[in-house]
Amino acid sequence: MLSRIRAFCIGILFSTSSLFSLAQQVNYPPADKVASDFKKLLERPRVPLNPSFTITKTDSVIIEHGFIYSEKNKPVPILIYKPVTGAKPYPAVIFLHGTGGKKEDNRKMLYQLTKRGIIGVAIDARFHGERIAGGAHGSKEYAAAATAAWENKDNAHQTHPFLFDTGFDLWRVTDYLTSRPDVDANRIGMGGISMGGIETWLAASVDKRIKVVVLDIAVQSFKWSLENDRWQGRAGTIQAAHLQAAKDLGDSAVNKQNVKAVWDKLLPGITGEFDCPSMIRLIAPRPMLVLGTENDQNCPLPGADIAYASALQVYAAKNATNKIKRDVTPKLPHTSTPEHFKMTLDWFSKWL
Repeated sequence: MLSRIRAFCIGILFSTSSLFSLAQQVNYPPADKVASDFKKLLERPRVPLNPSFTITKTDSVIIEHGFIYSEKNKPVPILIYKPVTGAKPYPAVIFLHGTGGKKEDNRKMLYQLTKRGIIGVAIDARFHGERIAGGAHGSKEYAAAATAAWENKDNAHQTHPFLFDTGFDLWRVTDYLTSRPDVDANRIGMGGISMGGIETWLAASVDKRIKVVVLDIAVQSFKWSLENDRWQGRAGTIQAAHLQAAKDLGDSAVNKQNVKAVWDKLLPGITGEFDCPSMIRLIAPRPMLVLGTENDQNCPLPGADIAYASALQVYAAKNATNKIKRDVTPKLPHTSTPEHFKMTLDWFSKWL
C-alpha cells in the first residue's frame, strides 16, 4: 500500500513538465564557473596524507580504523570495512553521518556494502566523533565551532565548519582511496544522510572521481527556505550560533535577516551559486539517487523540488534520465527510512 501511495504522491507533485518549469525559474552561473569558484573557496594548503591504520580481521569482514591528514594538524578519523572475498580491486563507497553523529553510526551500511563486494568507508565530520576531545557530545562542539566562526573578525582566516570544511576532507579521503591498490579508482561512490548528504553534494558535485551519488534527506534550496520563511529546521542544527548572531546584531530572536547573515559568512554563496539547485546539476550524468520525505522540516519539499528539477533538466539534456531517480516517502518528517537504506545499497550495487 505504501508504494502505491508513494507513486501517487510523486505523480502529482513531480511531473516532468512541472519540474522543468521550476528549473527554468532560476538562472545559475555556468557549471564550470560554479565548480571553479567552489574549489577555490574550499582549497587550502595540502600536506602528505600519512595514513595510519590498525586492522582487525574476522570471518566476514576486514575492519580498518585509523586516519589520514587532510591539512596540517587536521587528522580525519576513518573507518573502513573491506570484503574478505571477491575480486580485487574493489569499488568503494564513502558514506557520511548526520549532525551530531559519528562514523560508527554507519557500521551497518558499511557491513552491508561488503556483502555486495564493495569497500565501505565512513569518516567523522569536523567537530564530530573522534575529532572531539574526550569523545563525541552530540552537536555541541559543532555548534560551538560555528559560533566561533561567526564571531571571527579575521577575514583572512575565516573557517567554514558548518558543512563546507568537511567537503575538503572528502576530497582528501578520495585522494587516499584512489592511492590504494585494493580500490578501483574508477568505481568510487559517495552518499550520506542529512548533514552527510549535504556534504556529499557539496564535495561530489565538483569531484568527478565520485562516480555514483546517493543523497538522503539532504536536497533542498537554502534560498527558497529563506524567501519562504522555512529556514527554522536548518538553522536549528547550529542553534547556538544563530542565537549568538541574533544577540550580536541586536535582535531579540532568531529571524530571517540574522539567519541570512550567518549563512552569508559561514556558507558564502549558499543562497546563490553554491545552493543545492546549482550544485547538484554538476553531478550529471553520473548516477544519482535522491531520497526524501514529504514533511521534512530541514529540507522543505518545495525547495527540494527546485533542486531536483535543476538536476533533472541537465540529465535530460545529456540523455541520462535513466541515471537519476527520486523517491519521496509521504507524511514523514526529517528521517531516513529502512526502505531508503535498501534503495541506497541497491543503487550503489547497480552502478558501481
